[in-house]
Amino acid sequence: MASIKLSVERLTEGLYIKLPVQWTDHPFLLNHFKIKDSQQIRLIKNLGIKHVFVIPEKSDTQPLDPDNTLEAISEHESRFLDQQAEKLWQEKQGRIEKLKNYKRKLQRCEKNFSRSMAQLRSIVGKIKSRPVTAVKEAELLVEEMVDALLESDNVALHLMNEGSDNEDIYSHSLNVAIMAMMLARSSGMAGQDIKTIAIGALFHDMGKIKVPTAIIRKTTPLTEPEENYLKLHPKYSVDLADLSDSFPKQAKPILSQHHELLDGSGYPKQLKAEQIDPKAQLVSVVNAYDNLCHPQDPAKARIPYSALSYLFKHKKEQYNKDYLALLIRLLGVYPPGSVVQLSNQQLGLVISVNSESLLTPNILLYDPTVPSNEAPIIDLEESHLRIEQVIHPSKLPDKVHAYLNPRSRISFYFDPDD
Repeated sequence: MASIKLSVERLTEGLYIKLPVQWTDHPFLLNHFKIKDSQQIRLIKNLGIKHVFVIPEKSDTQPLDPDNTLEAISEHESRFLDQQAEKLWQEKQGRIEKLKNYKRKLQRCEKNFSRSMAQLRSIVGKIKSRPVTAVKEAELLVEEMVDALLESDNVALHLMNEGSDNEDIYSHSLNVAIMAMMLARSSGMAGQDIKTIAIGALFHDMGKIKVPTAIIRKTTPLTEPEENYLKLHPKYSVDLADLSDSFPKQAKPILSQHHELLDGSGYPKQLKAEQIDPKAQLVSVVNAYDNLCHPQDPAKARIPYSALSYLFKHKKEQYNKDYLALLIRLLGVYPPGSVVQLSNQQLGLVISVNSESLLTPNILLYDPTVPSNEAPIIDLEESHLRIEQVIHPSKLPDKVHAYLNPRSRISFYFDPDD
């Protein structure tokens, strides 16, 4: 929306303004807001700035005439304003400290995610030559992740930076495992069952290493023989698991059945409803979501919001409805990775979900007055803003895209709340 440069002497209640200073240089929660009273005007003037930017379309009134000014204030009023400013600054400092803690948590989460990716690469590299060792290492990885998942009552799911393009199989497998574990936890499964889900999810696509790379990476439609070859990967995954006597028997149905659908239209055996293992049904939902976000043809990739909506609106008959509902609760109405426009017209990137309020996730804001590595992150529920629409990353201006850096691969990891 177009903005107009305006002298601070012409400010009045009802104007929607943007402050021309960095977020950390003023006591207000946001750089964009509607003036609600004369105290805010005094506080703005006390910042020492000469002008602000007014957005007429979001304003309820017109600026004051140039010759209209606010009356001088008394010493009592001045002290009161100083007290209000100090109160706002204290609240702002609290939010800044909270933001620093949140970013430290994200950094820790990123580190754990990268370490898990490295371990998974090592496991896949050993699955043919040293299957017993590979399964043992996978079990240790799962044990560590499940213990971290279960150690807190409140676990947050965070958006991670993507891996490199040649790590699709690792990113997908780890992504499915992470979300499947959290889904299993949300459904009330016991720790051992969650570990079974996790080991099955980690290995569910390992059979693809026996499928020619030309088929795996092909972006144009597969021929019938190629599609048939690709559909052998569940069998190949089981074959690889069978190389080790220690691979959990209860996890093998996840490998063989994660493409089976409740209506019998899946593969390889066209199983229906209760014929499909419940744990495979859970992984199937998560696998479908991640595949919609990251198909073989990148041009067909759906943004997280669209992928979740598509499953809910068009695929309810094919997937377990309880697990699908839990996935929506886990990812929120606006899943991590979604680019959104807020009610104050600011753009932002959803980076984590508020499980208690699915419409109000945590948003990394686009604010060109702040370096991207210091961009404010707001809890939408506390800000009193709302999401107006989801925007496809391809429609973002270049400078906004570079700032928000929406991920081409949407990967998640969890971190227990401190």
